[in-house]
Amino acid sequence: MGSGGREHAIAWKLASSPKVDQVFVAPGNGGTEAENLVRNVDIDPMNFADLADFAFSKNVQLTVVGPEEPLVEGIVEYFSERGLLCFGPSQAAARLEGSKSFAKRFLQKYKIPTAGFQVFETGDSAVRFVKTLSAPIVIKKDGLASGKGVFICETIIEAEEVIRKCFSEKKSGFQGLLIEDFIKGEELSYIALVDGADFKAFSTSQDYKRAKDGGIGLNTGGMGAYSPVSFVDDALEQKIVASIVTPTLRGMIAEGSPYRGFLYFGLMVDPSREVYVIEYNCRFGDPETQPIMMRLKSDLYTVILAALEGRLSKTTLSFDDRTAVSVVMASRGYPQAYEIGHPIKGLENLKEAKVFHSGTKVKEDVLKTNGGRVLAVTAMGSDISEARRKAYESVHEIHFFGQTYRTDIGRK
Repeated sequence: MGSGGREHAIAWKLASSPKVDQVFVAPGNGGTEAENLVRNVDIDPMNFADLADFAFSKNVQLTVVGPEEPLVEGIVEYFSERGLLCFGPSQAAARLEGSKSFAKRFLQKYKIPTAGFQVFETGDSAVRFVKTLSAPIVIKKDGLASGKGVFICETIIEAEEVIRKCFSEKKSGFQGLLIEDFIKGEELSYIALVDGADFKAFSTSQDYKRAKDGGIGLNTGGMGAYSPVSFVDDALEQKIVASIVTPTLRGMIAEGSPYRGFLYFGLMVDPSREVYVIEYNCRFGDPETQPIMMRLKSDLYTVILAALEGRLSKTTLSFDDRTAVSVVMASRGYPQAYEIGHPIKGLENLKEAKVFHSGTKVKEDVLKTNGGRVLAVTAMGSDISEARRKAYESVHEIHFFGQTYRTDIGRK
């Protein structure tokens, strides 16, 4: 289920399994439709009844959920009640992403390192609080925000403006605001396959959230990513597992909601190499999925079945030792207003990159832009420099009106 680059990468990887005959993607995009053994199905991921009916009609043996909204709304339980196998966390477990206030209180309860915070349900109380702080100030929307609900404010005035705007708009799913302590450091994405008690890590990756070079501009859903992350050594990974991953899984069991599915740990590593949880996501990250799937050597279908059956302790995940870099090409104006419907040219010229589609659609046999993030151009190299070179050389071959991208993905 899903229509983004994450879903394209997952569908592509599932289709490569010798145990898979056909992958359907609902609703998919212009890239998934072109993949071997993959077919798009025009069903909204939130239309649980039609999705389940389709799965029955085609004798589908496994459903993998890409985006967070269906998980937060209980798609796994719905499919289970209809006797269908669906991979993802329960509605209760998906609260780790669906409610930032739940996640922060969970972190606090189980003594998992995270930034200090307070929750606000009114704009006036939030404004009064920020006036007692010094910048920078971290403000987060409580509820789903498609990866764009975090604001790093450099001044008190900017923070007040963000608060007023969030409470005046009150978009769907908005539940209030969290105001957090600012932690300086390097962001890190740590994504795991979880079967309730055990987990296997999908290697490390790093996402570039800001719209413009140098980490400036608005927060986006992600402008690029690379994997693996060189500053993560065995000692740091052991710290992540011991202080964050294991307590999280044990905490969810204690809460009566064992976690099964993909679990994304958004982390911050400070200059002293202490690690803090910034956020949980109850699904794979996008665009981190693209470089990770490029590097994954294991059969994704087989390991998902192992997770569903509680057999992860006897399973291994293996990865290509090379580095993968993914550069997102976006529509001008993203993450704010942007145009769609522009033809995309040059994909047929690429030789050293795999292009995962995010916002594309085929109309009258022409591939056109259909979203803010359009393509994720992904390449492998013996080191990050070679992967960057291949990715950006491929980016330069692709053209659509208003295209924009960062030029510094993987540079630091």
